[in-house]
Amino acid sequence: RDRSPSRGLGDVYKRQTFFSFGLIIVFSIGTALLLWLCKPLSDILEPYIVVLNSLPKSALAPMLIVWLGNNAKAIIVTAISVAIFGTILNIYTSFADTDPDKIKLMKTFGGSRFQILTKLILPASLNTIVSNMKVNIGLCLVGVIIGEFLAARAGLGYVIIYNSQIFNMDPIAMSIIILCIISMILFKIIDLIQKCVEKLY
Repeated sequence: RDRSPSRGLGDVYKRQTFFSFGLIIVFSIGTALLLWLCKPLSDILEPYIVVLNSLPKSALAPMLIVWLGNNAKAIIVTAISVAIFGTILNIYTSFADTDPDKIKLMKTFGGSRFQILTKLILPASLNTIVSNMKVNIGLCLVGVIIGEFLAARAGLGYVIIYNSQIFNMDPIAMSIIILCIISMILFKIIDLIQKCVEKLY
């Protein structure tokens, strides 16, 4: 079978990028909600999340590959690690910064914690969530490339690292151009999603 560096390109960027992107959205919103619902937990975890967000993710990639193996799982986890901690912090900060007077008003009229969350907190944080989605789709692509540098035998990351070792610049330049095109397409998809969501509200 064909084992060229470009083999499996479509599978890599359709499956791994979008799968890691979906996990980031679900896990970051879920974690931010948990931190908002439980203030003592947020006081404990927030400093650790800040520290993890400040770590260079390219330095974490070799450790992830040692722990998880030289496979697609390591690439996906690497992609997630690039964006997850910053996204949690941004969304949680948006939740925490919601106008306290509006929260008090809803409580005065008998609003439950669930109603405050669904009718006030989430709608007020919608722009922050969508803005993070725009950033994260590109970061997921970067994370996949970082993972491919170390744990792949196909895809653009492998093409870049392989050709850099033999000083073959043409494939590297073409790979970078393709990555720019993919990033623009993914950004446009999220932008269209944002416009659809804004019409609903």
